[in-house]
Amino acid sequence: MEKNVLGNNVITQIGLLVRDIEKTSQAYADFFGVDKPQWFWTGAADVARTEYRGAPSEARAKLAFFDMGSLQLELIEPDDQPSTWRESLDRDGEGFHHIAFVIDGMQEKVAALGRQGMPLQQKGEYTGGRYAYVDTMKELKVLIELLENDR
Repeated sequence: MEKNVLGNNVITQIGLLVRDIEKTSQAYADFFGVDKPQWFWTGAADVARTEYRGAPSEARAKLAFFDMGSLQLELIEPDDQPSTWRESLDRDGEGFHHIAFVIDGMQEKVAALGRQGMPLQQKGEYTGGRYAYVDTMKELKVLIELLENDR
């Protein structure tokens, strides 16, 4: 196996799936004594260009972010369209979904992980960059999200 294929070992984000982003984000805000962040929808299909398991998907999700020092906590409430978020929430319920790393060279990283038996599960665009969820569950026991921001 290639060593440090990501070129980075700093976890940037932890993602949690929730059924009610308003209620859960308020619970986190109260717990940490911080302001509740405003949630927002991920981009529409024509902007996000989401693909799930190799096929286009209309999937969207409500997102709320808590900046916790060097780590960001992301709350995700998915819609009912096919996505890694919906699949995981339906199968496993609320809670942990992924850890994320900021990387450079998205296509190369996804291809390298794929050659190691870690396939792309979902990808999409956001304002200022792109994301990819790679299925590393078998090897690492966790789903990995790659984040590549435009320069």
